[in-house]
Amino acid sequence: QSLRPKACLNQDRCCCPLAMDVAPVGLPLASAPSRVPVLSRVACPAGRVLIEADSSVKISSLAPVASLALTALWPGDADTGGSVRQMPCRFSAKAGHTMKVAEPLGDLPVTERRRIVIIGAGPSGYTAAMYAARAKLRPLLFCGPLVGGQLMLTSDIENFPGYPDAVSGPQMMADLRKQAERFGAEICERKVAAVDLSQRPFRLRLEGDESVVQADAVIIATGATARWLDAHGEDAVKGRGVSTCAVCDGALFMDEDVAVIGGGDTALEDALFLARFAKTVTVLHRREQFKASALMLERVRRDPNIHIKPWRVVNRWLHDESGLTGAELTDPRDESVSETLRVAGAFVAIGHDAQSSLFQGQLATDEEGYILHARPGSNTMTSVPGVFSCGDVSDRRYRQAVTAAGHGCQSALDAERWLDSVPEVGY
Repeated sequence: QSLRPKACLNQDRCCCPLAMDVAPVGLPLASAPSRVPVLSRVACPAGRVLIEADSSVKISSLAPVASLALTALWPGDADTGGSVRQMPCRFSAKAGHTMKVAEPLGDLPVTERRRIVIIGAGPSGYTAAMYAARAKLRPLLFCGPLVGGQLMLTSDIENFPGYPDAVSGPQMMADLRKQAERFGAEICERKVAAVDLSQRPFRLRLEGDESVVQADAVIIATGATARWLDAHGEDAVKGRGVSTCAVCDGALFMDEDVAVIGGGDTALEDALFLARFAKTVTVLHRREQFKASALMLERVRRDPNIHIKPWRVVNRWLHDESGLTGAELTDPRDESVSETLRVAGAFVAIGHDAQSSLFQGQLATDEEGYILHARPGSNTMTSVPGVFSCGDVSDRRYRQAVTAAGHGCQSALDAERWLDSVPEVGY
């Protein structure tokens, strides 16, 4: 059933301005199925909102929306007599963003309680686990199916301290995990499906479970995922010539021909950086106009080693047993095959997506979904006391393994000091 205001004549979905009362169409609250929320009093100071059938909230105004506050009323199970729980949610969003309503988990049975639970692996999660374990906080880390994060897709890492001869991403993640486990960190390769940060102790439900793990403090290290092109043959060349980090892998292509795909400031910054090492750098962009600043575009055009090819998209990656050999390009205006570009390396710079959807509606984020710190620069605590974030899920600028590890250290130390200062969560 669609969700709409009681007085709205739109039978499919709601698109009403400002505040409104929302209830499932033709479905009384008492008979609403478990884990299907009723959205009540959606306050939107600017623009309009859509309440979709899957209980997500979508901003539909053309202008950016500063904040969106709502209260989700969750019907209880039959065992609780259909009692209702309120779940306050607040979003910072912009037009076109869709946000899921948080799921309350207070009525589910508890399997165990931990002082600190860490969500996400990678350099930040493993470092946080190591520091928390050394502080005797019994950390439990849920790393999900991608054990080790995005660095599992990286072949050689040359800029992480302590590895003078370079190291593969999987090997470095194995080393970090072994070091964390040495001090007593417990690592579980399962995915967290839902979190309830509305009260302490916090609650986490794992995928497939009908019970929760309680945590006095939570450290979020879920990272950010680079956007890929989904071109033919892409999986075969990830980490074997095609990368999403020029700073990480650029020096591997000394005196080689490389390509950069993208049209924003990041893509052009990557092109300028790569021009220090590469023989030639070809910038591929799907249109003629660039999103990058005029100053950055002018710098690129002045560099004799950088060539710009507008109206070009990668249709297919070419490779052999040693890795990338080139790319088949097409013209997006008519989908015609235009040329074959021979390169030894390629860098995709079309953006990143913060992996924060699990926490939408419960933590403050910026308009791109990166989790915000309550006191930036002085503490890694988020908008909810006792919840901390580290690594690329909060860092949209550096995105380096070494900075992520540093953030993990900070979060663990901040969480330890917070636990010592809040007596009601102590044992």
